[in-house]
This record gives sequence, C-alpha cells and structure tokens, in this order.
Amino acid sequence: MSDSPLILRSDTGGTTTLTLNRPGSRNALSLGMLKAMAIELDSAATDPSVRVLVLKGAGPAFCAGHDLKEMRDARFGRDYVEALFAECTKVMLAILRLPKPVIAQVHGVATAAGCQLVATCDLALAAEDARFATPGVNIGLFCSTPMVALSRNVGRKAAMRMLLTGELIDADTAVRIGLINEAAPAAELAHRTAALASSIAAKSPLILAIGKEAFYRQAELSIADAYAYTAEVMANNVSKRDAQEGIGAFLEKRIPVWTAE
Repeated sequence: MSDSPLILRSDTGGTTTLTLNRPGSRNALSLGMLKAMAIELDSAATDPSVRVLVLKGAGPAFCAGHDLKEMRDARFGRDYVEALFAECTKVMLAILRLPKPVIAQVHGVATAAGCQLVATCDLALAAEDARFATPGVNIGLFCSTPMVALSRNVGRKAAMRMLLTGELIDADTAVRIGLINEAAPAAELAHRTAALASSIAAKSPLILAIGKEAFYRQAELSIADAYAYTAEVMANNVSKRDAQEGIGAFLEKRIPVWTAE
C-alpha cells in the first residue's frame, strides 16, 4: 500500500531490525526510502537501547538498487537526481559513522545501490541462493557510487569484473571475494543473523563504538599514521571503566557487567 511505512522497525533485546518496505519494487531506493532510512539511522545512533542494527528487505529481494522509473520520470530533472545521490551518500556515511555495528541480512538480489548497501554494512550474511551485481553498465549507467563501497571491500580485480561486466555473482563467490561474511541456507538466515547480532550486542556498547570508529579511520591512513592513531585510541580505551571491568572479569573468570563508561 502507498501509505505503508517505507522502513519498518522492530526491536528484540539489543538488536534493532530495519526492514526496507517496498516489496513491490524489490525495495528500490527511492528518494523517500532513503530519507526514511536516514531518519531511522539518526534515531538509532542516539538510542541506548540499540546495540546492533540489522538491515533486511521485505518481499522477494533485499534491494534492487535505485528506483529507475523514478529517475527517468520526466517530472524530475537534474535537481532530483543530485538530491537522490546526495541522500544516498548521506545514508551510506551514516551507516559507517553509526556507533553501532550494522549487519546486512540478504536474500534474493542485492544489485547496484543494493549491492552498495551490503558492501557498506559492517557485516553481511546472505541466503545461499542470494545474488549480487553492479549491473549499471548494462543499461548505460555505470555504477560509480556503488563502486566506492565495493572497491573498499573486495579486491580490485573482483570489483572491476563486477563493474565492467554487470554479471550476477552467487553467495559463495560473494563470500570468497569478501563482499559478505557468510552464506547460509535460506531457512537458517534469520536465525544465524540473530545469533550473530546477539553475540555482538553482549559486548560493551562503548567499546564497540570506539572500535568501529577506529577501524574506518585507520583504514584511510598510511600504516605509520594508522599505528600512531590506534595506539592513542588503545591508550584512551584502557582508561575506560568498561575496559577495566572487562580485564577484571577476565582475570577473575566471571561475566563482565558493562556500564558504557
């Protein structure tokens, strides 16, 4: 229905699931969908009840990319296209900067900007029959923005083959090239994703936030600068109450009690 929420949210324990909810269009990323996702990500960033975020799609697919019909509509011009890609960039950066781990739970297809979304998430699990592609080259629209996330998560040769051919790859290939972490039987996908999210949610949220930020920042530095930066991060980390609690719990062979301090 046209008045259905574009993003559905559900909460279980420390895991929040955001579901792309345009099943009739294979969850194509319209401007409205991206704006709704940005709002949910902003909310999750400051919500202490959210420890881990899971992204998935309603209906037969995870996400088929941008809404091509909307992009081609004569009512919209260059301003719309620029706004669309600006909003998409905003969402992708929000995922990277979110101080909570984000897991993609993929079924069906993840193509073009949908593949970009998978590559942007911190972790990704997929059904064994899931397929991935950056097929823009086939329709005269090179997947330049998806290329940013893809090329930072898989080897150059693998990324270029996907970008230049537009061919679909299967879940096993996606695991092999590093696009996703794991391929699971479709019937087990939700359970395995929930188990992974639950395992991560049991960690200190403060330490997860410190680690995620450091991971992406050091990746853009030279190796010498990366070591200097992460040494400072670790020195600050040691001073946190949760670090002292975690070390004490390990030495005393007990379960730590996190305070997010």
